[in-house]
Amino acid sequence: MDAHATAVAAISSRVQHFYATQTPFRLYHGSTNSTQHRKLDRNRIIDTSGLNHVLSVDTEKKTCLVEPNVAMDELVDALTPYGLLPPVVMEFPGITVGGGFSGTAGESSGFKEGFFDATVNWFEIVLPDGEVVCASENEREDLFRGAAGTLGTLGVTTLFELRLRDYEPFVELTYHPVTSVSDALKTMRGATQVPGTDFVDGILYAQDRGVIATGRLVDTIPPSGKLQRFSRAQDPWFYIHVERTASRQLDPVKEYVPVRDYLFRYDRGAFWTGKYAFSYFITPFNRITRWALDYFMHTRVMYQALHASGHASKYIVQDLLLPESTAEDFIDYISTDFDFWPLWLCPLKVGNGVAMHPDLAHGAYADDKTVSFVNVGVWGPGPTNYAKFVDVNRQLEQKVQQFGGIKWLYAQAYYTEAEFWRIYDKRWYDAIREKYKATYLPDVFQKVRVDVARAYRGTETWSGWAKSLVWNTWPVSGVYGVMKTLYEREYLLAK
Repeated sequence: MDAHATAVAAISSRVQHFYATQTPFRLYHGSTNSTQHRKLDRNRIIDTSGLNHVLSVDTEKKTCLVEPNVAMDELVDALTPYGLLPPVVMEFPGITVGGGFSGTAGESSGFKEGFFDATVNWFEIVLPDGEVVCASENEREDLFRGAAGTLGTLGVTTLFELRLRDYEPFVELTYHPVTSVSDALKTMRGATQVPGTDFVDGILYAQDRGVIATGRLVDTIPPSGKLQRFSRAQDPWFYIHVERTASRQLDPVKEYVPVRDYLFRYDRGAFWTGKYAFSYFITPFNRITRWALDYFMHTRVMYQALHASGHASKYIVQDLLLPESTAEDFIDYISTDFDFWPLWLCPLKVGNGVAMHPDLAHGAYADDKTVSFVNVGVWGPGPTNYAKFVDVNRQLEQKVQQFGGIKWLYAQAYYTEAEFWRIYDKRWYDAIREKYKATYLPDVFQKVRVDVARAYRGTETWSGWAKSLVWNTWPVSGVYGVMKTLYEREYLLAK
């Protein structure tokens, strides 16, 4: 804890300097799972990349003290020897504790556990004036609730106490074939009501074909059970395996997966978005090529290539939270206007509400705690023309709001400022920022918005136009992104 205290003192001192001069700053974590492109001013950053340790584990209380830059795979590996697991594990291993807390994360255990921040007992934070405090349900409760999902705009979180659960080595995974969107939603809702179920999510391969996967933690595999892995280069990608195994069956199919393989089952191929890289480079997409190119198909490497190549502005990557009552209509819209398949489905418990207090489901969740919500993952290539790319993203945002939902703010946001604050509770947000002296920092809208005008301005000069032409000529940007991952072999935003 001495090393931690020294690191926090250094961060506090630097924050005090910025506060004295009212200089806005941003955090440098060393890695990202956001699709937002960010440029960092070295003179205006707080470097928290060294806060990457699990400091202690309490097996009796089933808690741990963990710094914000501990990645999910590192956390799982550190807790396994103690016979413990986090109740909510983000499905990309490089997502950090701090990222899951500040950015909002809900995964296949979210139907019973809620979002990742619901597993936090308390946290330590350096306030924007440099003061170091703790927040919990019993101490600075407004800050405890308010900091989750607000993207670090209320201060610098430096330590978390997480609630844990018992570890079991395997997940008994059952695949339930479905034949329509309504069937998928009904099956998924029913699965969340079954006692003893630990995980529920679904994959829609088309409007008339999909699979709902349910899991429960177990300590042994029965003699007749089949063991299936997903983490090695020779293993299948999860979504392909599920489709081949179960989507054409009439009855549920059961198999057993090592718990670590299950938790990070979508890492290889980043769900299924990795297949677009094969299309881009005109490469056959089969078991042999996936094995040969396995290094590039893990999410840590893919995110580095995504940012280096600039392709974050060419692909629609959005996670959208919809009331179950409107989810089917929304998926029909996606099918008609985007034709993106597969789609990811994940039921989530809202619990204490959603970060930034959005007008979710037209306020329905505020009065009715029985409202069920579904995360719909919409990921695929957008129009090559940037103006059209912006337009379809804005249409998607408007449709989500029309259907009573919201989008996760890890992704690129194309709202105008007025549109953004019609969705989120600006009065509450401004008040808590004022109380904790955070008004000189960038607010959430400033951190998530895409500066569309700036993107266009880059092509106004002859040199800018020429650079844009070269960069957008196939396959220049893609090759550059790949070479960047080979040259640096680090999952970093900046050196």
